[in-house]
Amino acid sequence: MRPKFLIGLITAITAITFIFAVRAGTEDIIDNSKDLFRQVQLFADSITLISTDYVEPVKAKDLVYGAIKGMMNTLDGYSQFLDPESFKEITEETKGEFGGLGMEIGMRDDVLTVIAPIEDTPAFAAGIQAGDKIVKIDDKITRDMTLDDAVKKMRGEPGSKVKITVIREGADEMLDFTITRAIIKLKSIKDAKVIEDGIGYVKLVEFQERTAKDLKANIKKLKGQGAKGLILDVRNNPGGLLDAAAEVADQFLKKGEMIVYTEGRDPKKRMEFRAKKEPDFIDMDLVVIVNKGSASAAEIVAGALKDNKRALVVGVPTFGKGSVQTVIPLQDKSALRLTTAAYFTPSGKNLMDKGIEPDIYVEREKPQEMPEEEAKKKKDEQKSRIFEKLKRKIFPERETAGEEPLSEKEEKEEAKELREYDEQVRTAVNILKGVQVFKDYGTVHPVEKENVQGG
Repeated sequence: MRPKFLIGLITAITAITFIFAVRAGTEDIIDNSKDLFRQVQLFADSITLISTDYVEPVKAKDLVYGAIKGMMNTLDGYSQFLDPESFKEITEETKGEFGGLGMEIGMRDDVLTVIAPIEDTPAFAAGIQAGDKIVKIDDKITRDMTLDDAVKKMRGEPGSKVKITVIREGADEMLDFTITRAIIKLKSIKDAKVIEDGIGYVKLVEFQERTAKDLKANIKKLKGQGAKGLILDVRNNPGGLLDAAAEVADQFLKKGEMIVYTEGRDPKKRMEFRAKKEPDFIDMDLVVIVNKGSASAAEIVAGALKDNKRALVVGVPTFGKGSVQTVIPLQDKSALRLTTAAYFTPSGKNLMDKGIEPDIYVEREKPQEMPEEEAKKKKDEQKSRIFEKLKRKIFPERETAGEEPLSEKEEKEEAKELREYDEQVRTAVNILKGVQVFKDYGTVHPVEKENVQGG
């Protein structure tokens, strides 16, 4: 005799299948629903045999949870079943604090992959990098491990250790990292400062509920300190809340401009996110720095600003996490995190597994590895390329004699200052300096301006 819960389960699924078929109203969907009903019978038979004939008693809840996890594993690498404990943890993450190692992970090509290590966390300090393939956790192979199970294994009591084994592109052998767990406190903005005259810099770590509000306050502060241009650094930013990304982009785009749109299974459910108000910082020149650890919401912002020609994007191609996950609570406080749509940039580019291509491709170079002499040479070359060349091109009739040579002391100070930035930040700085040259000298020659005014 079948247990009562099985009878109820079959009845419920049968009813849902019937409603699904009626609402769909097409022969293809009805045929598919009939096949679904046949497969549900197979599932019911299997769960009945396990509950009645397995060597030991099994809880109905464990069977159902296991079945749901199995279903989710047949989908993409981001859909997953969240038991009540995992659902609670995910809620805590969006509020900015949780315990663990400090890295965002997902499935790529059925392999557990690091999307990005979060800066100032144990994983980042240990040397974990975006793109690392996690093959073992505490010497247990991750091949058949679900994303949820992997997260649970990496989290634990602060102060305890976990061993992570990764395969890294370019490395000849697997790499082992023993990392001490800690309470991970996430701040959406790590750094905000004026790094050179007229150039502000903001390091955006993750997109949370307060991100847009905090960013606006920091940029206003930088403008008060004389910043005319802004570098928005979203390297190793794994994403976060879609609404937060839209609110950030809204601060730089004109009202009505497209930020991102999503398309799912039903064409009628296409969603568009557009700038809702006039921008707060329309007068600021903008450069966005990205890397392969920039994912999801970070890619949405970079893509929106690039496609609307509001910013130049510098760095290397981003991760390519371009799908929408909707968290759907279930009745017992568990939930499904289900991929329901894909992100598209304003120009129609699908982010899924492709990412954002930078306008200017620049690899990151560790500043401490650059000798002082080479740093000075690079700076001189950049000055020549960005400043003198622009001035001669725009205003050929003006004298653009070279600057007086720097003293030995000034050269050392310049080289020291240059080494504080990595190559990607230096490139962004020089772009903004070049743009400022246009503004300082005027984009229209005075004689041309008079002709225009005269008709």
